[in-house]
Amino acid sequence: MLNDTIAAISTPLGEGGIAVIRVSGEEAVPFVERIFRSKTKLSVAHTHTVHYGFIVEPASAEKVEEVLVTLMKAPRSFTMEDVVEVSCHGGIVSVKKVLDLLLQQGVRLAEPGEFTKRAFLNGRIDLTQAEAVIDLIRAKSDRAFKVALKQVEGNLSKQIKHLRHVLVELMAHVEVNIDYPEHDVEEMTNAFIKTKCDTVMLEIDRLLVTAEQGKILREGIETAIVGKPNVGKSSLLNELAQENRAIVTDIPGTTRDVIEEFVNIGGIPLKLLDTAGIRETTDLVEQIGVERSKTALAEADLILLVLNSNEELQLDEIALMKQLADKQTIVILNKIDLTRKLNVDQVLSYFPQERIVELSLIENKGIEDLEKAIAAIFFEGKLESSDLTYVSNVRHISLLKQAKRSLHDALEANEQYVPIDMIQIDIRAAWEQLGEIIGDSVGESLIDQIFTQFCLGK
Repeated sequence: MLNDTIAAISTPLGEGGIAVIRVSGEEAVPFVERIFRSKTKLSVAHTHTVHYGFIVEPASAEKVEEVLVTLMKAPRSFTMEDVVEVSCHGGIVSVKKVLDLLLQQGVRLAEPGEFTKRAFLNGRIDLTQAEAVIDLIRAKSDRAFKVALKQVEGNLSKQIKHLRHVLVELMAHVEVNIDYPEHDVEEMTNAFIKTKCDTVMLEIDRLLVTAEQGKILREGIETAIVGKPNVGKSSLLNELAQENRAIVTDIPGTTRDVIEEFVNIGGIPLKLLDTAGIRETTDLVEQIGVERSKTALAEADLILLVLNSNEELQLDEIALMKQLADKQTIVILNKIDLTRKLNVDQVLSYFPQERIVELSLIENKGIEDLEKAIAAIFFEGKLESSDLTYVSNVRHISLLKQAKRSLHDALEANEQYVPIDMIQIDIRAAWEQLGEIIGDSVGESLIDQIFTQFCLGK
C-alpha cells in the first residue's frame, strides 16, 4: 500500500543523545501537525526546513516531548513522498511516547526496509542501489563502505543499463531483419550479432573478475585461528581485535568454545574464529570445544595455524600441517622474541615461504607481514583500484553468469546459422536477466524478500 502513511524509529533503540522517528506518505505532514506545536505550521512551511517545538497530546495539549522536526516535501525526499523526521531525546520512553502518538493518529508502523522499498517503487533508486543501502549499513571496513557507497551512487546501475542498451540496439536490428527479410544481408547480420554479443560478454567478464574480491569485502573472510593449546591463539585474536575478547592464561585449554570477532586488517574484513586448542583431552567440555574447532576448520575460507617457535613441533601439529597443506593456510610462527627451538625446515616441507609469517605479539612484530600474506592469497598481493566497480551481491553475480550463458548460446546459434528469430530468444533472455539486476524485470516476491533484510526504520 503506497498510498498510506508509515512511521518507524530510524535510530537504534536504547539511550542516546537523540532519536529519529521517520514518517513518510501523502498524509505525513497533517498527521505530524496534529501532535506538533511550533511557531510555524508544517503545512505552510518550506521544504527542507527544521522547526523547533513540542509534541503534545492532541486532546489535552499536554507537552510530551521537546523536539526538532525536519520537513522534506515530495518529490525531494528519500521516498519521493512527503517525509517528516521527528528528532527527540534518545531514550526508550520518550521515543515510544512520540511513536505511539503518531500511530494513534492513523499512521501505520512501517515494515522492515519499507522506506527504501518506497524509494525503489517510486523510481528514485533502482534495485542495485537499494541493496547497496544495506551493504552500506553493514560495511565492516572502509573499503567495503566505499564499494557500497559507489553502488548507492549508481555505478553498477549505469554499467548494467549501458549493456542493456547495447542489447536493445541488437534486438532492434534483428527485429527489422525479421520483418523485412528482403533487405537483409545475412553475413552482415551475423557479424553484427557476434560483435555486439562479444562486447557485452567482455563487459560482463570484467565485472565478474571483481566478484570474488567484492564478495570478500562485503561478507568478510571467515578465518579460523587454530593450533595446539597455549601457542598464542587468543593473544593473536586480542591483538587483531584491539581488545581483550578472549581470556589469555598460561593454563592450556582455557578457550573452551569458538569465539567470533570481526576485525579489519589492511582494509580486508576478517571474521575471526578463535578455536579451542585441538588436542586429545578427557575434559568433556573441552572435547565439545575441540569438535567445534574441527567444524570451524572445515568451513573456514582462511586458516591461521599458530605454532610456538619456542617449542619443537609435536606429532599432533605435524598431523595438522598435513591436513592443512592443501587449504588456504598461513602459518604463524609465534613468540619469535624467545629462543627458537622449532625446526622451520619441517614447516617448509608443507608450506611455501610466502605462507609463513614470523610474529611476536609482545614486541608487536609481524602484523604487517600477516596483512601482506592475506592480501597475497585473496587479492593477488593488493586490492584492486578504489575506482573499480565491484560486484559483491550473490544475486547480481548469479544473474551476470546467466546473462553470459544466454549470450554464449546466442553466439553458438549464430555460428551455426540458426534462424535469427531463434537467436533473438537468447539475446532477449540476456537482456531480461540484466534487467533483473536493476529491478526492471523482477517479481514482487523477490522484492519483498530483499527488503525484509533491512532494519525497521530504513
